[in-house]
Amino acid sequence: MNTANTQPGWDPIWEAIFSSRPWGKYPPEPVIREIMRRFGNVPDRSTLRVLDLGSGPGANTWFLAREGFAVSAIDGSPSGIAQNRARLTAENLTADLQVGDFTKHLPWADATFDAVLDNASSCANPLRAITACFAEVRRVLKPGGVFISLNLTDRTWGYGLGPQGEDAGSVRGAAEGPLHGVGYVHFFSRADIDRLYAGFIDHSLERSSYTMGSQQHLIELWIVTCRKPGT
Repeated sequence: MNTANTQPGWDPIWEAIFSSRPWGKYPPEPVIREIMRRFGNVPDRSTLRVLDLGSGPGANTWFLAREGFAVSAIDGSPSGIAQNRARLTAENLTADLQVGDFTKHLPWADATFDAVLDNASSCANPLRAITACFAEVRRVLKPGGVFISLNLTDRTWGYGLGPQGEDAGSVRGAAEGPLHGVGYVHFFSRADIDRLYAGFIDHSLERSSYTMGSQQHLIELWIVTCRKPGT
C-alpha cells in the first residue's frame, strides 16, 4: 500500500505495519466476486495477466495465483513483498513481485495487463497521487483492459476523525475506525469517483458495506469496474 504526507509517494509506515503484525490473509468477498464475474469462464486463465496494486503481504496475489492467472504485484514495503513471496512459494505458486512506489511509476511496459486490481490501496494517498497512479494504470492496461478498484466511501467510520489531509475528505491518521493508525487515508466522495475514473469507459459503480460495534459504525466501499478505451 502507498501513502503520502507532504508529497505523493509511498509512506514507510506500511513497512512498519507489515514487518510487525499480520495483515489480511484472505481477499474480501467483493474482490473474489468481481474477478470471477469478469474472468471465471475463461478456459485458460494463464493467458490473462493481472496486476495486484499495493499487494502488501499478498492476500489477493495468492487468490489470483491459485485461480490460475498470470499475476504481477507491487508494493512499497520490502517486508510485505517478502511475505507475499514466501506464501506463494509455500504453495508452489508463482508471481512477478516488485518493490516500488505505484504512485510514481509502474515498472511494466505499456499495454501489459488484461486487468488491474486496486483493493483499497489507492485510497491511502492524496488525490494528486491517486490521479498519477490511475494514469499509470491506464498506461499498463491493454486497450479494453479491466480496472477493478475498491476504495472507502465518505460514509465510512473514520471520515473526518483526525487531522485533515491536503484534500477535503482526507485525514492524516484516522483517530477511529478500521484504518486507525495506518497513516494517510482519503475517503472517496461520489464527485471523486466521477473525476478520478473519467479516463476509463464502461463504468459500473456499486457499494459494499458492513457494520462494526453492534451496528454503531458503517464500513463502506465503492466498487468501481471500468475499462481502458480501445478494443
